[in-house]
Amino acid sequence: MKEHYLTKQFIQKMVENLKVFRDQHNFTLIPKHSALLVIDMQRYFAQKSSHAYIPSAISIIPKIKSLIKVYYKWELPVIFTRHLNTQANAKLMLKWWGDLIKEDDPLSKIIPGLDLSRGIIVKKTQYDAFYETELEEILRKKGVSQVVVCGVMTQLCCETTARSAFMRGFEVFFTIDGTAAYNKEFHTSTLLNLSYGFAVPVLVEEILLKIRNPNVGKVSRP
Repeated sequence: MKEHYLTKQFIQKMVENLKVFRDQHNFTLIPKHSALLVIDMQRYFAQKSSHAYIPSAISIIPKIKSLIKVYYKWELPVIFTRHLNTQANAKLMLKWWGDLIKEDDPLSKIIPGLDLSRGIIVKKTQYDAFYETELEEILRKKGVSQVVVCGVMTQLCCETTARSAFMRGFEVFFTIDGTAAYNKEFHTSTLLNLSYGFAVPVLVEEILLKIRNPNVGKVSRP
């Protein structure tokens, strides 16, 4: 079920498969109106000793670091989510997974190496980063109308948060190579579904290029 699938070949294939959606979306990233959402980059998912380890997480870490760096450089909002549960707030999460990510567990911490210094950490209890959190309020106060999604897992918290952002009126840019799942089937399914009705599929390099040079064309076209 688990595999390290985020290779250059896989990413190129995804870009080719999503071409029709990438070409048709009439959305342009406007850096000053955007925020970076870094979803659940916790040791629980990125540390090999964890039962929930995602093999392809290692591939997205350098790209997420690049996104954080450029967002900080241009003084744009960076929001980190940290999934945490108690018996009281887990709801179906415990029944479904039989496990909780507790705040006092070292694996619940965001991985070392990601610069949290100028970011905002939002604690969440469900897949949806907007559910019973201050995330929407933070984004509205900062004048954000677009979000760039990266992190883990592609098909769970990243996808659910992207859908929720769309339903709240935020334009969503979902990174093809900046999110990771357990395997390519999960990843591919999410990208196809989101691209059809919720989010613009983009490469990390396209986001970086657009922020560094806002005068370039549509971010969904390399």
